[in-house]
Amino acid sequence: MNTRIGVPEFLDTGFVFDALTAERAVELIGRYPVARSALLPLLHLVQSVEGCVSVAGVQFCAHALKLETAEVAAVASFYTMYKRKPCGEHLVSVCTNTLCAALGGDAIYRTLSEHLGVGQNGTAGEAGTTGSITFESAECLAACDHAPVVTVNYEFYDHQSPDSALDLVQALQRGEKPDPTRGAPLTDFRTASLEIAGIFENLTAEVEGPSATDQTLRGSVLAHDNNWQAPAMAESVELPPVPEKK
Repeated sequence: MNTRIGVPEFLDTGFVFDALTAERAVELIGRYPVARSALLPLLHLVQSVEGCVSVAGVQFCAHALKLETAEVAAVASFYTMYKRKPCGEHLVSVCTNTLCAALGGDAIYRTLSEHLGVGQNGTAGEAGTTGSITFESAECLAACDHAPVVTVNYEFYDHQSPDSALDLVQALQRGEKPDPTRGAPLTDFRTASLEIAGIFENLTAEVEGPSATDQTLRGSVLAHDNNWQAPAMAESVELPPVPEKK
């Protein structure tokens, strides 16, 4: 493990990925005209197996895509969705960006942090076991119309309060999977990572909850009711001259 300042650290687990993961990697790579375009899905794939992106995961992706490990590590360390420590059964994210914070996001974060006994990126319980939770604040969860929001494995729980968020987390710790406010049924972090990679196993559950709500569609409804339309695009636009290179 490299401890130099500025060098990202990945766990050296010594893990060996099985034939099924290799087959899935080939399938994902085959979906793209250029192999290296499959790097993001492959990182989610290895994360679905180990619960994080480890040294072994970086090496697996590099070998599959014929890239340098430094190239893979640079991408994996850039995006916060790739975890460098094994996650709990669930990843609980609290939005603490401007609107959510103003409406109670900071209070939700403090309440859950105190209950779980962990701070940013900490895990309560043994990673991967039933009821274990990895906890984080998020800069934005793209749901300002439902602020404050909490996500579990990237599924939304809207209009939360410290009390409702605490009830949610306690249910997760008991091994329950409360229905999200909207979208797909709740699964676990590793399964969510596999689905984000583009691999769907046993996808039999019907999504009964709404994907868009009245708040989300309010602007569209107002525009329709008032016959508001965006200005038509001009057929041709005169562009400024391109400056000469010096």
